[in-house]
Amino acid sequence: MIWALIQSLRPKQWIKNLLLFAGVIFTANLKNPALLGRSFAGFVIFCLLSGVVYLINDLKDARSDRNHPVKKNRPIASGRLSPGAAYTAIFLLGIPSLVASFYLGIPFGICAASYVILVTLYSLYLKHYVILDLMMVAMGFVIRAIAGIEVIATRDYIPEITPWFIACALFLALFLAICKRRHEILLLNNGVTGHRPVLEEYSPAFLDQMVAISTTATIISYALWSTIGKFAHYRMIFTLPFVLYGIFRYLYLVYKKEEGGAPEALLLKDRSLLIDILLWLFFTIFLLYLYNPKG
Repeated sequence: MIWALIQSLRPKQWIKNLLLFAGVIFTANLKNPALLGRSFAGFVIFCLLSGVVYLINDLKDARSDRNHPVKKNRPIASGRLSPGAAYTAIFLLGIPSLVASFYLGIPFGICAASYVILVTLYSLYLKHYVILDLMMVAMGFVIRAIAGIEVIATRDYIPEITPWFIACALFLALFLAICKRRHEILLLNNGVTGHRPVLEEYSPAFLDQMVAISTTATIISYALWSTIGKFAHYRMIFTLPFVLYGIFRYLYLVYKKEEGGAPEALLLKDRSLLIDILLWLFFTIFLLYLYNPKG
């Protein structure tokens, strides 16, 4: 039962919460032990809260998951984890995590609580409304991005929330969510309504148009973010080629290899994509921490 509970918390999905470290990285505070520690604490809290939300989602979708070729193997849907054990875990993990989030600051606590409320509403109701379901998934990433900035805010230091950073997080999350939805429709083929009725409202052609729009918006918002304000001073525009390659590589995997159903797994499984992300991270850290514009 313990292993089934761990699986239901979906630790593989916790890679999404690495977005909370964006605040400490892009504010050039990675070498500050105190702020880095706060970011790590925020990361742990969001990992626990996201696990709680996954439990709520699996409890709600247990019946429909049994009609899905992959999701039918989830612990709750397959019967390996009882609903009673799941509800107990939700209480024991969720309440302490929310309380701990407010100890890191009221703004961060509000972000954590908003995340739980938003994703719970998505799991219970909002995922049944076409287009709105994708927007809610993307907003979950936006909240993570804002939380990563708020968690390093102290009485002596208040970081700036750059609008283009929020826009970039929104469009990138939409891009990944749309690609995932496209993969799900192709995987289920003619049985979409048996799993989730809202999938009948989508078509590959419609989603292809949304992919094109979100791809363009992601690239433009990143280009503007990397050239406006202090990032222009650090020559962050030089990281744009890695972003372009990463997006185009992901599109290649989605359209040519028919993948994209699990973005968090794909980022680790595809060697080219992983190397590109590591190179982007290396040059970002180099430009923000080692590069001397006056030298």
